[in-house]
Amino acid sequence: MLTAYTIDQIRAAESALMATLPEGTLMERAATGLAVACARTLGHVYGSRVVLLVGGGDNGGDALYAGARLASRGARVDAILAGTRVHAAGLAALRRSGGRVTELGGAVSGEAPAAPPDAGPDAGRTVPARDAPGGGRTPARPGRGAVSAAGELIRAADLVVDGLAGIGGTGALREPYATLAGLAGETAGAVVAVDVPSGVDAGSGRIDGAVVRADVTVTFGAYKIGSLVDPGAGNAGRLELVDIGLGPYLPDPEATALTGADVARMLPRPDAGSDKYSRGVVGVAAGSHEYTGAAVLAVGGAIRAGAGLVRYAGVAEPVAQVRARWPEAVITPLRPDEGIGEVGRVQAWVLGPGLGTGPESLALARSVLASDVPVLVDADGLTLVAQDRSLLRRAAPVLITPHAGELSRLLDVPRAQIEARRLEHVRRAASELGVTVLLKGSTTLVAQQGLPVRANLTGSPWLATGGTGDVLAGLAGALLAGGLSGYDAASCAAYLHGIAGRHGPLAAWDVLEAVPGVIRTLADGLRKDG
Repeated sequence: MLTAYTIDQIRAAESALMATLPEGTLMERAATGLAVACARTLGHVYGSRVVLLVGGGDNGGDALYAGARLASRGARVDAILAGTRVHAAGLAALRRSGGRVTELGGAVSGEAPAAPPDAGPDAGRTVPARDAPGGGRTPARPGRGAVSAAGELIRAADLVVDGLAGIGGTGALREPYATLAGLAGETAGAVVAVDVPSGVDAGSGRIDGAVVRADVTVTFGAYKIGSLVDPGAGNAGRLELVDIGLGPYLPDPEATALTGADVARMLPRPDAGSDKYSRGVVGVAAGSHEYTGAAVLAVGGAIRAGAGLVRYAGVAEPVAQVRARWPEAVITPLRPDEGIGEVGRVQAWVLGPGLGTGPESLALARSVLASDVPVLVDADGLTLVAQDRSLLRRAAPVLITPHAGELSRLLDVPRAQIEARRLEHVRRAASELGVTVLLKGSTTLVAQQGLPVRANLTGSPWLATGGTGDVLAGLAGALLAGGLSGYDAASCAAYLHGIAGRHGPLAAWDVLEAVPGVIRTLADGLRKDG
């Protein structure tokens, strides 16, 4: 399981660790790991062109020291100083290794004196750029000539290292950082971010302006929440963790992400004594005259996920479609005003896909939510409960699976605000509504009050097509009926759904058919691992 932490948690762990180590050890470890990751990204170091985007904090120092290592291996390294301050010892190390230093106000001239022989990486401290070895003035806003020169370096680079803003940065990037972030997107080479892409709030994933879009983010000590949660995660690229020794000093995480092995261990598995009832009976109340396909896909998602039995309840048109496609399902036709009293016993319900939002649909939703088993509420079911949130107040667990628009109706918050602050709003929904929340999106998030938010890392843009949410609802409902908690059922379902939808173009039916193979692959991997 991947674990991620708030900035305060990271800072506290760093402070505790630094108290036990010689000065400069942490930066030395970080810079070494960064240099190794950069070399791996380049493939070959000698003769490559590397540009460092250097801010005034520790990330800038990490970039400078890593650049010095690459320069000593034959890379041509140019550092562009963006801040009004610079890490002096890191700058001196780069110059000694043959690196070149420029700033947006003009070329830096002169030789940098060597740092004292006993000076570790942190001994160089950050000083005003004009006072640094070979330093000069950094303008508040770069001129055209400076931008042009920086752009030429960046566009010609084989590798751009983003060391502009650190994990403590919040809000929009100021100048000249914002200009450099935009220029980084013009390189033909790879972009490696130091700890977190500049412009991403490391604690939440929020982006308020210009941002660096990285191919690789090299993060130190522990994952930062902002690299797992969109919109920040979408700019982080591949994550590489460098161990600098923080582990023993870290508290419980604020966010996590399941791996395939985690999911394989959680999934319900039949044994020699299993029967269809012990494996989980899931009820599906979905579909309507207008949306017959939603019922077919939700029932199929439950069947393909391994439910022992699926009971479907619906009106005539979707009943005919489900009966034709899924002979395994036990079907109860309902009159428009009829509840679920005659359906039979289930261990969990899936409520809402394609159900409609009229009075008859509301009556059916009330009937399902009056039951004493866990209920997953999706799609039209969410529209119905948004009209009366008291329907969610029940003794048995509730799992809701909204996208941002549906959550906006439940919380009375603009959709754009939810998209920009997904972590904040999924937590709020779990707390305010008293339910488990699976917030769909480019990074699906699962929240339950008192537990770390789980980010799903398997999502794919190919899943942005009609009907895939219905499949997800059935899949998660089967896991609920199989005995998983809402928190685990949602997390595992999102993981499986993401893997099943990785390769497109695809339709919802393709995702449904891929689910059993994904489950088998995970189970096989678990057996091989012992």
